[in-house]
Amino acid sequence: MLLKEYDVVVVGGGNAAFCAALSAAEHDVSVLVLERSPEAEAGGNSRFTAGAIRCVYDGVDDLKALMPDLTPEEIANTDFGSYMEEQYFDDMGRVTEYRTDPELTEVLVKQSRETMRWMRAKGVRFQPIYGRQAFKVDGRFKFWGGLTVEAWGGGPGLVEALTGAARKNGINIAYGARALALEHDDSGITGIRVRHEGRTQTIRTRAVVLAAGGFQANAEWRTRYLGPGWDLAKVRGTRFNTGDGIRMALDAGAMPTGNWSGCHAVGWDRNAPEFGDLAVGDNFQKHSYPFGIMINANGERFVDEGADFRNYTYAKYGRVILAQPGQFAWQVFDRKVLHLLRDEYRIKQVTKVSANTLEELAGKLEDVDREKALETIRAYNAAVMAEVPFNPNVKDGRGTRGLAVRKSNWANTIDEPPFEAYAVTCGITFTFGGVKIDTSAQVIDTEGVPIGGLFAAGEMVGGIFYFNYPGGTGLMNGAVFGRIAGASAGHLARGANT
Repeated sequence: MLLKEYDVVVVGGGNAAFCAALSAAEHDVSVLVLERSPEAEAGGNSRFTAGAIRCVYDGVDDLKALMPDLTPEEIANTDFGSYMEEQYFDDMGRVTEYRTDPELTEVLVKQSRETMRWMRAKGVRFQPIYGRQAFKVDGRFKFWGGLTVEAWGGGPGLVEALTGAARKNGINIAYGARALALEHDDSGITGIRVRHEGRTQTIRTRAVVLAAGGFQANAEWRTRYLGPGWDLAKVRGTRFNTGDGIRMALDAGAMPTGNWSGCHAVGWDRNAPEFGDLAVGDNFQKHSYPFGIMINANGERFVDEGADFRNYTYAKYGRVILAQPGQFAWQVFDRKVLHLLRDEYRIKQVTKVSANTLEELAGKLEDVDREKALETIRAYNAAVMAEVPFNPNVKDGRGTRGLAVRKSNWANTIDEPPFEAYAVTCGITFTFGGVKIDTSAQVIDTEGVPIGGLFAAGEMVGGIFYFNYPGGTGLMNGAVFGRIAGASAGHLARGANT
């Protein structure tokens, strides 16, 4: 059984939760982390990510502060560029159609750099995302799309580092501990009901940080809030993110806010399992579609594959794929771009076909109208603006002319064998709707008043993402507001102790 009293209880076991726990512990208070999953599956969605984190940096000196292992050769051979606050604000506004909460976004952007340094000081290591975010042009790597840094060891490495830091700082972690309900009175939170090792108990506490993820693993909630058909989506990450934290907060009077009908959803291998597989991790994703075309069951293109850098389209294209007949599509490439395909295209568990002629390829596209697919590819080839130079590191303007569904950038004819095609469906990552918080990460009730002692961070916070998402912002959001939530909870608890 767990101890009956802690100063701060954190619900969740991923990036946001551990950042909250570490931040609370800085206030010299007792901290308990409740992780619903068994230890073998712990880490929430964070463990299933590739570990990319979007943060502000002025140049290579900022990156060296995060990645002191950068060698002189790497620096000389790489154009890291910069990612300024103004660019981050612009990206957040543009991809959310300017619905993102301006106050929360300002905190996210302005505290991103400092939070990364804080994580580094806690023992989290970082490295450049060479394999997925940079292409070599004229002998130098060039990063694109504002995403340069990832956690060492990806999502699993991030969770391992944060877990180790928590244990080093005296934070207790209970696995297989499912939070059931918040106990509260007119002054705020007084305790939390927990089921652990087959028994239910109440833990008295002065502050609770909810960081238990969205409701993406709850098929009933997905259908209720996202709409018909969403029960058919694959879940990219943990099976434990069923909305428990959101439900507890709402039961305690929290205000629901944000894009409850929206989510982060990507192109995911058509035959991937229903929930994430820790052995495969993020590699069921298929994110090199800007260099090819996507064809649905009717044999037709249905989306502008080159509308923008992958970072700014991948999180919304899963929804588009789900809306296609049969909830799937095929990504088609030819020899000219095969060397640009990301590592996830080379795993063993992949739904792939290869051919030496377009006719042969079209015949191998399972569940697709063969003749229409062939007609679509040939019409696309004729429409490519071949006179415009191809450049994978910039939006090169090499598009198409005269097609009902145009391609804006990176349009290459599909005419050089071997040809390859990959079957994808929709993989949901996390949901965008959640509870309302203020800039101190305190949960706000339906009257617009803060709920005493209740804080939230990560996926279960609403109001930050709408419709879409700049790649790498989820982990940054969780870290920034996790740190703030923990500091607020620790400050409150310490004040109550004195």
